[in-house]
Amino acid sequence: METDNFDTLSVAVDSLTRKGYTDSFKAEEHCIVALYSKKEYQPEDLKIVHSFRFEGMTNPADETELFAIAAKDGLKGTLVMSYSAEHSQNVELIKKIREI
Repeated sequence: METDNFDTLSVAVDSLTRKGYTDSFKAEEHCIVALYSKKEYQPEDLKIVHSFRFEGMTNPADETELFAIAAKDGLKGTLVMSYSAEHSQNVELIKKIREI
């Protein structure tokens, strides 16, 4: 994927959706779930194609990272990871996904 520079998270997600990253992933306790297709994956079934970091508007410490992810079965989607104190992602599972 070519490198894009995005000013906001919403612009990045919109652009990736137009490029075929149409599902949304969430890292739960034991697996990573594709929210629209309801498929469940293990980290070894996924690859991070690209990632983008965004700093908070009011507090630069409130970082968010957007991952463009491709599954072995062809499904593509995005995963949004907030580094704030109030996030609901399983960070350890996300760290196990390999980057290409």
